[in-house]
Amino acid sequence: MKKLVYAFLSLALLVPSVASAKTPLQKAREKAHKEKLKEYKKEGWKPLGTKTMELSLLEHYNKLDQLGENGHEVEGISTQTKSINTGKQMAINNAVVTYGQEAGSTLQGRVVSDMSANGVSTDAEFENFFAAYERLVEKEIRGEMQPSFTIMKENPDGSYQIRTFFIVEENAAQKARLRALEEAMKNSQVAAEHADQISNFVRQGLDE
Repeated sequence: MKKLVYAFLSLALLVPSVASAKTPLQKAREKAHKEKLKEYKKEGWKPLGTKTMELSLLEHYNKLDQLGENGHEVEGISTQTKSINTGKQMAINNAVVTYGQEAGSTLQGRVVSDMSANGVSTDAEFENFFAAYERLVEKEIRGEMQPSFTIMKENPDGSYQIRTFFIVEENAAQKARLRALEEAMKNSQVAAEHADQISNFVRQGLDE
């Protein structure tokens, strides 16, 4: 009996140690979870679906914790639609376009800066290449973007605001960007001439 009591006491003493072993990232996630929950409720946002707001956020941040640096949050927004379903689809499309624009803009910034430093002119053909890459990223990343949770709020005129949040796994996203890059280079001679250098930017995740 005494051994059993000692076992329970030992377990009780271990619990605080386990709780205090949280990483700074986990602590930051917990703080973000509480702040976002409070913010959304105050602003009148409601979860779209069967899960509560608290559970949706908890699962969302838990997945981000599990993925660590391999997890990337993306948000899509629809500001004014009469149909909730239409609004949700518009939010998804917005997230895809936003991701593509960010990828294209950042890659362009890196390439232009590096090429200019080496005396290479980034003319109109480069502009066409960046635009093509951006569109292809949108196409490729769509299949990697699975909705995590969606919230909604009714506007004074009866229309709806929709916000859908995604978690993109960076390993899969990088492959999607590389597929987009390979396709974009097929129709760009100037990009093909600097293929290795541009590919390195994408592989290193510099277009995030």
